[in-house]
Amino acid sequence: MKERPRSETSLDRLKYEVARELGLDDDIEERGWSRLTTREVGKIGGGMVRKMIRRARREWDKNPDPPS
Repeated sequence: MKERPRSETSLDRLKYEVARELGLDDDIEERGWSRLTTREVGKIGGGMVRKMIRRARREWDKNPDPPS
């Protein structure tokens, strides 16, 4: 089995985390990712972006001065 890059597995974990928070994890189990509606996939993607922005802002707050 080909090993996936760490970033891909991180995104997969984030995707499942957001789906679970939205209550879509049961739908994914029953229908699979390919059978989700555009609206459901959009909610997951939007939630992922919001979480990534929040994490980036927290990191920025920890170290606001970029290296010279």
